[in-house]
Amino acid sequence: MKNELQTLRLFSPLFPHIDRKNEWGNLDDCREDLTAGEVLEYEDKIVALIQKEKLTSEGERGLAVYLDDDLSRKVYRINPSVEEWNGKLWGVTEVQTHGTLSPSELAELTEWLSGQLSDGWGEGLEQREIKLEDGELYVSFWDSSDRFFIKSEDELKSSQTFGFGMSL
Repeated sequence: MKNELQTLRLFSPLFPHIDRKNEWGNLDDCREDLTAGEVLEYEDKIVALIQKEKLTSEGERGLAVYLDDDLSRKVYRINPSVEEWNGKLWGVTEVQTHGTLSPSELAELTEWLSGQLSDGWGEGLEQREIKLEDGELYVSFWDSSDRFFIKSEDELKSSQTFGFGMSL
């Protein structure tokens, strides 16, 4: 059925860092990059920050309210979150659509989402600290390096299964 909601999950690496407190309890000026495995213990805090960032005006559609082209008729809901897979914490964007997206629609959505993760929603999120006992944690869903990508769940998990290793 064409209007039946389909769910697509898009994965991207996370780029976390921490500003640690020094021996006097003040934040150091030196940022320390963390791996996606090192932030697993903060998954609940990161999810709570993402939930706090949701705007009432977005309603149940989430980021989909910001689509302004043909995709807005096909994409019903876009909600970013995080989840553990394969010993690492990943950015996961759940997308619900009316029917299946064509390859060109998926490419357009992925490009749009990359913009949201870098300059829109993600830029705001990465500026919000998560207070920890030993410092402040910051999480970004985007990075300008070649380590950034957006892949469907099937694409990511099948490539990981066949030895495609990625160190974050």
